[in-house]
Amino acid sequence: MDLKSNHTPVLADAAPITKSRLGVHSSLLPYSPTGATFPHGMLLTIPRKKTGLLEDVRSSSWLDAMKSSSPPPRKITKDVSHGFASHESDAAYFNWLLKYPSALTSFEQITNYAKGKRIALFLDYDGTLSPIVDNPDCAFMSDNMRDAVKKVAEYFPTAIISGRSRDKVYEFIGLTELYYAGSHGMDIIGPVRQAVPDNHPNCTIRSTDKQGKEVNLFQPAAEFLPLIDEVFESLVESTKDIKGAKVENNKFCVSVHYRNVDDKSWDLVGQIVHDILKGYPRLRLTHGRKVLEVRPVIDWDKGKAVTFLLESLGLSNCDDVLPIYIGDDRTDEDAFKVLREGNKGYGILVSSAPKESNAVYSLRDPSEVMEFLKSLVVWKSSPLKSLIYLMFSILGFLGNMPRGFLQQVCAQKTSYGSYNLVATLLFCSNFKSPLAIVN
Repeated sequence: MDLKSNHTPVLADAAPITKSRLGVHSSLLPYSPTGATFPHGMLLTIPRKKTGLLEDVRSSSWLDAMKSSSPPPRKITKDVSHGFASHESDAAYFNWLLKYPSALTSFEQITNYAKGKRIALFLDYDGTLSPIVDNPDCAFMSDNMRDAVKKVAEYFPTAIISGRSRDKVYEFIGLTELYYAGSHGMDIIGPVRQAVPDNHPNCTIRSTDKQGKEVNLFQPAAEFLPLIDEVFESLVESTKDIKGAKVENNKFCVSVHYRNVDDKSWDLVGQIVHDILKGYPRLRLTHGRKVLEVRPVIDWDKGKAVTFLLESLGLSNCDDVLPIYIGDDRTDEDAFKVLREGNKGYGILVSSAPKESNAVYSLRDPSEVMEFLKSLVVWKSSPLKSLIYLMFSILGFLGNMPRGFLQQVCAQKTSYGSYNLVATLLFCSNFKSPLAIVN
């Protein structure tokens, strides 16, 4: 029986968190004295990180790192009269799709593997459920996307794992049916694990959600809050004169956005952040898509957050469970890697530009993410309706593909016979309206 998501795990405002209340494991917080440990079955091996680590960002090359992590957006173009990719970047993308096939065209394969299994769904927010926007405070999800997420959570346990603060991402989404993990998984609310005795020390505290149900709050980096707040204030003050720079406090990490900063000033932003962090050896620096992020020196990431949530849901190390993680950022790669190792589940990368990934499948943008979520709901609720809906989704997807790419797809010896047939129909129809083919 599938685990239905009839929970309402959104956490109410809790009392201030202290290290003594958390009983945090010493290897997780390398500066704490030896203390409590995880309960048996909840143990996550967390080696210490070196202090002062500037991960991916070095004093001599932070500008190069900022540029390499922030490539200009690419639009897929197609020569309508000939159906061939009109730019080399387009051809590279379509070749990349052969390695990371669309989760829409591969939906039959995914659901065939999911038969008899319980799907657990994990979603990033920015760039996955909402488009990347210039102002991070305006990264609103559409009502249609919210409806799709709400419906998929009715059938599958669903969690949001974001670099944003947990409160902020909940403010954007506003659904109590979900589990939320903010600050790259350093601030998680999850279900109460009844199998763990109340007197058994672990890294969680018990609280209640907004409807009075018990939930567990997991904050492995709680002791770093004073440092994070201090660095946040310093960064705000030091970058206030840089036009377009924005510093965001995500509770257990600080994000310095330079998306709206003139690229001539990127080195100044990087220099300021780097210089401030010299005085904080317990914090480290990473980078994402036009953002520098200050985090605690703690070996915790989205991959470990997925592992923790699966354990909390009672879905860890189960042959009848299929975790699916959808995300677009480099921080999501840790989750993709966890699922790929041991064939635990599928990672789906959201990207319209080719890049190496630990994911298995891909989707181009949030609109395709929404179609995938809707397809999951229809598949679960009605197999026949799912087939019809999926065919329309695939027709729309393949209708944007150039003829040369479809020739390659149709030539592939795969198990997706129905999709190769659709590709052939589209190819022979000279890319007329996909709906005209089925009318």
